[in-house]
Amino acid sequence: MIYKKGSIPISFLENFVKQRMRVMPCVSIVISALLLHVAGAAAQQWPVKPVRIIVPFPPGQAADIITRAVGERLSPVLSQQVVIDNRPGAGAALGTELAAKAAPDGYTFLAGGSAALAINPHLYPKIGYETMRDFAPVTLLVSIPMVFAVTPALPAKTVQEFIRLAKQKPGEINYGSSGNGSTSHLVSAVFASQAGISLTHVPYKGSVQALTDLMAGQVMMVADTIPVTLALVNAGKLRAIGISTARRAPQMPNLPTVDEQGLKGYDLQTWTSFVAPAAVQTSTLDRMSAEVVKIIAAPEVNKRLVDMGFVPVGSTREVFGAFLKREHAAWQKAVQISGAKVD
Repeated sequence: MIYKKGSIPISFLENFVKQRMRVMPCVSIVISALLLHVAGAAAQQWPVKPVRIIVPFPPGQAADIITRAVGERLSPVLSQQVVIDNRPGAGAALGTELAAKAAPDGYTFLAGGSAALAINPHLYPKIGYETMRDFAPVTLLVSIPMVFAVTPALPAKTVQEFIRLAKQKPGEINYGSSGNGSTSHLVSAVFASQAGISLTHVPYKGSVQALTDLMAGQVMMVADTIPVTLALVNAGKLRAIGISTARRAPQMPNLPTVDEQGLKGYDLQTWTSFVAPAAVQTSTLDRMSAEVVKIIAAPEVNKRLVDMGFVPVGSTREVFGAFLKREHAAWQKAVQISGAKVD
């Protein structure tokens, strides 16, 4: 072949290109494998720095107490500090939105409850997150049954006796709640709707005021959680007539459920869970879920939670994900029934 000095034969260039084309796929495969190996190793190493759990309530409230009970045992298991970050405000919306917009790197989780994740999205016209879009389920920590309690002066000892009394005096029987759109308001509104009775709602600025007036006979019924009602019931200051969940509560095993007493299918509860920003790696979510479930199942933790009035759960991510969808729909219906609106 004849070519000028300094030039490169065309055949040489063709062979060079062909060789490069044969080699490059192999190089790409090797590089891809290395990247996958590095990514897998990084996922296995999680966590390599402190893990933050946002609690959208002040210290001392139920979600905070539960989170700290789990967090103190989670830290040594993960070999990293677990930081409880209380971010109260706007009915739990402030902290929940902060968690939704956090970097999805596996170092921010949310102690999200029924109010933040299942009620507020239907209650507030404008809210900075969408539960089913912005969060990935980790585990359901505890269920918190509601107790239907009446003033001892009311001649009703069961759910059916209360319903009969309400039907005899339509609109004259009232009930208190911890506020418009609160869990205590919604469970009572659904109860009245399902029972076919007319009750008058008296909203208060918190459980303490509602229960104080209930003991004084200013209101006739209040539905609230076991942790705040159990001591008052045991002291005879209130009379418990039913439990809101489908199963009886371990703290009050002799108290029949509302479902058992005729309102079939009635099953409402408040709860606390761990969720994470939606894009967090599955391997990180699985590890976090598995470790927390083991902590919840530990006898000393389980007993501690029961003694505080909670029902320990500790579910897999899949089971909790299905539960969250059902609760999101159930509380949407409850908000619609109650007619509650919050600007």
